[in-house]
Amino acid sequence: MTRVGVLALQGGVAEHVYMLRRASEQAGIPVDIVLVKRREQLSDLAAIVVPGGESTTIGKLMQRLGLIQPLQALLEDGAAAMGTCAGAAIMASVVKDRVVGETNQPLLAVMDIEVVRNYFGRQRESFEAPVEIPVLGEKPFPGVFIRAPAIVRAWGGAKIIARLSWASNVGVAAVQDNKIALAFHPELTSDTRLHKMLIELAKR
Repeated sequence: MTRVGVLALQGGVAEHVYMLRRASEQAGIPVDIVLVKRREQLSDLAAIVVPGGESTTIGKLMQRLGLIQPLQALLEDGAAAMGTCAGAAIMASVVKDRVVGETNQPLLAVMDIEVVRNYFGRQRESFEAPVEIPVLGEKPFPGVFIRAPAIVRAWGGAKIIARLSWASNVGVAAVQDNKIALAFHPELTSDTRLHKMLIELAKR
């Protein structure tokens, strides 16, 4: 059975658990879902989800609980990962805020991407928009953007795989090896394709 963790410090934890269960059933790949709050719960994980929430808070909690280095080691050893919204910022190597600039927040820094927080505005500028992600097929993904960041740069092993038609200068999804960064919230939709993708990456 494939062990998949969800970092359970803040944000949409229950929603990711639900979507992972649905994706597991649809893909026919049994998963054991672990809610990760302590470093010992990282043992034998094949993949982990870093959910949305508030990236500075998540980073500080990871730091306080001694999770940053063990998580980095897990991902460097080949575990798959998906970071959504704030989770994408946590996985990035460089993070800035649209208003205040440098944030100096704790990061995992496991993807060669630069993320700008709140790129599309604050809560009242949240929106939904179809996202074309070629690796998922022709059907657009229903993107839910809440205080959404943007991926403004990718280098090294990272590649931007999705942009919005009306904001094509920035990315909203990126991959690097078996790691996925998303500026939106797939767990708030009924579309399991990205969670299936993570489970399939974990199986490799």
